[in-house]
Amino acid sequence: MSGQTTYTEACNNFDKIYDEAISTREPVIITREGSESVSVISTDELNSIMETAYLFQSPENAARLVAAIERAKAQTFQPKTIDDLRQEFRLVEEE
Repeated sequence: MSGQTTYTEACNNFDKIYDEAISTREPVIITREGSESVSVISTDELNSIMETAYLFQSPENAARLVAAIERAKAQTFQPKTIDDLRQEFRLVEEE
């Protein structure tokens, strides 16, 4: 398979298409003459796409996610210990 196949080939080789979609984590496109194409995609990949779309529905949340990605790529943050985070967010147990 090569990521795309015809309807007839898909009918005859669905087990291979199934395995390819799972092993490559890429959709396999199935074309049919005179009809719209469909894709076979692993359920994990579909769930991931749906979750990402959900998280980006809110403009505020999308902005936070993009900012977090930019910070991670820039690697400008310093790792913190659990104790430091507890103090920063006032989660320290009172004695």
